[in-house]
Amino acid sequence: MTGPTSSTDLARAVVTALLEAGVTEVVLSPGSRNAPLSFAVHAAAEAGLLRLHTRVDERTAAFLALGLTKVGARAAVLCTSGTAVANLHPAVLEAAHTGLPLVVLTADRPARLRGTAANQTTDQVGVFGRLVTTRDLPDDALVLADDGPTHLNVQLDEPLVPADRWVPPAVERPARPEPRPAAEEVLPLGPRTVVVAGDDAGPPARVLAERAGWPLLAEPTSGSRTGDNALRCYRLLLDTDLGRSVERVVVAGHPTLSRPVTRLLSRADVEVVSVPARGAWPDRPFPVDRVVTRPVVEGRDDPAWLEAWREADRSVARQLDRLLAAEPGLTPHEVAAAVSRGVPPGGLLYVGASSPVRDLDLVVARYDVGDRRKVVANRGLAGIDGTISSAIGAALGRPHGSRNLALMGDVTFLHDSGALVLGPREVRPDLTIVVVNDDGGAIFSMLEQGAPEHADPFEVLFGTPHGVDLASLCAATRTPHWRVDTVAELEHALASPNGGIEVVEAVVDRRTRRDLDERIRALRP
Repeated sequence: MTGPTSSTDLARAVVTALLEAGVTEVVLSPGSRNAPLSFAVHAAAEAGLLRLHTRVDERTAAFLALGLTKVGARAAVLCTSGTAVANLHPAVLEAAHTGLPLVVLTADRPARLRGTAANQTTDQVGVFGRLVTTRDLPDDALVLADDGPTHLNVQLDEPLVPADRWVPPAVERPARPEPRPAAEEVLPLGPRTVVVAGDDAGPPARVLAERAGWPLLAEPTSGSRTGDNALRCYRLLLDTDLGRSVERVVVAGHPTLSRPVTRLLSRADVEVVSVPARGAWPDRPFPVDRVVTRPVVEGRDDPAWLEAWREADRSVARQLDRLLAAEPGLTPHEVAAAVSRGVPPGGLLYVGASSPVRDLDLVVARYDVGDRRKVVANRGLAGIDGTISSAIGAALGRPHGSRNLALMGDVTFLHDSGALVLGPREVRPDLTIVVVNDDGGAIFSMLEQGAPEHADPFEVLFGTPHGVDLASLCAATRTPHWRVDTVAELEHALASPNGGIEVVEAVVDRRTRRDLDERIRALRP
């Protein structure tokens, strides 16, 4: 990128190039070194060429931009130099591992100050590692990647404020090219086959399962969990004789939720057909016998195979519902079920990592094909950080949706509670955040470290109770808050949104979680 002679000229050229590349959303964290870019972005927003969001914390800003990108917007996050850049890294890593084209715009000192002790100066070129494309401007060409994040590191020298007012030129937005469909490859019928649809698998996994007459084992964020072939309790069936009779798996997307699925995909006696997923590392963590970009079938398989799975699924689902209904108090599964029922056609549900997405996997309501519900999560690296910000971004980036909800645990909520700090000029989406509060890390109680022999150090190392009063925390940011203890109260809260961002705290008991999980895993058709 050559030609600009001042920081103001360079910043305006960069913003013009971003507009020409289709960027419509910019999330800004304030700073001095990024002032030329900030003025240029503000001018573009004033001209109606993009929407500007301001956040005081860079990590929150980056996850907000990630959420916007997750639902199809072209978004950039902008920050100053130094540690501000490092705070973008979690969201950048998530974008890299899910193949999201997040634009990361960082201000830097001029090249002559690199390698010196100049204030807020570090080595920012390549700071995000080899998984992220980096352009050092103005030395490099400004080209954005379409299959992952692009880091634009901009060298800015003083003066850092413009001498005149800028009116950005009108730009022609690029039309998004239609992806060229891959060649079809026919999969033969015959082997006892199931389709595993992980995160972001999309509708093709459902279509394949339905056309072939195969059971569909779809995670709730797969984009495939609709229709009659999707099984609710599939992971509870994989360690039964029925699950052991599987001979072939077609796997799409990024499956991450359950160990039974991992064991299935790692079995030596199962043929694995992989449909490549998006992200920086396309290789599967299990042996793959065949890679097929666009699998198809000719005809339908033996209907008895699918019906056996459906019958087993119905049996286990009935038992699970009876078990949960008999539990004293509110269970996290009942919370997840109520939230999933509250997502109307056209609605959005953003799900936090750890227990909530796994609870949802067992109880998610059956959704009809074509209702355009969107259930999404940050499953690239499955971290709990930035979940509120991502949900806010997704809600802002999907303005024509019918309802926006988020489901997360209390630790996840606390990890990103700074996302509720919004300035008075910031646009606020309608978003109901349901927090399953069990005062700590319930998921660890269900893993090896939660076994009775580790009880003494468990609370200090893994349970980590926090004792935070969520109502007071929400009050500090003027965020409406409900506290519920029953399914009826939760359903009432979900049916009566106040508008804007609000928090519904569902209180559950963590002490019974391991026993409940063991009883659920013991269910058999």
